[in-house]
Amino acid sequence: MIGIVIVSHSHCLAYGVCEVANQMAGNEVKIVAAGGIHDGDQWQLGTDPLRVMAAIEEAWSEDGVLLLLDLGSAVLGAEMAVEMLSPEQQAKCLLSNAPLVEGAFVAALQASLGQSLAEVNVAAEDVLRMQKFEREIYE
Repeated sequence: MIGIVIVSHSHCLAYGVCEVANQMAGNEVKIVAAGGIHDGDQWQLGTDPLRVMAAIEEAWSEDGVLLLLDLGSAVLGAEMAVEMLSPEQQAKCLLSNAPLVEGAFVAALQASLGQSLAEVNVAAEDVLRMQKFEREIYE
């Protein structure tokens, strides 16, 4: 079963997404948060590639690890973290273009069903086309 890493600038957001995604997956999927930068006794906004790499290692599965990200430096930090891994691990890590929150929920559910890394990513990225509700057009 694949692992999932949630990468965000915000420590609270990353852990909150993990909390709900774990409930969606019934706690069967290893979902790890890598959010914020720890500065002494406080959390600051930012992304730490070493923290992301540690999260990948914690979520590690021979089936692979899917990384879901927010924007900007989270992408750069995740890319740097993957580059620090062994070539064998790099080949089994995938950065998803899925929206962070909704994508994580779908990814967690699909991973819990035993789908492959590629299948989970496709399902998570398909959320980009999902409508949350039908909007009526008023004229």
